Amino acid sequence: MAKAIMLLSALCIVALANFAHCHSEVFDVEGKVYCDTCRVQFETKLSENIEGATVKLQCRNISTETETFLVEGVTDKDGKYKLTVEGDHQEDICEVTVVKSPREDCKETVSGYEKARIECSDNVGIHNAVRYANPLFFMKSESVQGCKEVLDELGLFPLEF
Repeated sequence: MAKAIMLLSALCIVALANFAHCHSEVFDVEGKVYCDTCRVQFETKLSENIEGATVKLQCRNISTETETFLVEGVTDKDGKYKLTVEGDHQEDICEVTVVKSPREDCKETVSGYEKARIECSDNVGIHNAVRYANPLFFMKSESVQGCKEVLDELGLFPLEF
């Protein structure tokens, strides 16, 4: 009798685990947008977070390239955003893209760096409902004072400023 109860309990636990797994097809995608004040295409200590930047997350089917999901959001005072994705997008390519900067002095994008690809599927070996996108940025039209010193501190080759 005890073995039967233990077997029944184990089956119930497995059933509940499968039920929980089936209903976790909601993902939060988190990231940040900053202003590249030194025009070096990576974040430095002189970079500034952008509040109010618009970002969009779009998923497209790999085969047909039709859009399967779209959501937009805006960054907070720390330049951070959080977007909720519904559904499993295993057959899709999902990317977060910077859309618009609220800052007139920092609104230039760099082709190839305006997007961050993310996985929005339970079937990719990630056991967390939060996905973290690489930081995205806009650039100033001219670098600010102090960039040469920052790059020297990092041991990078001198650039023209």
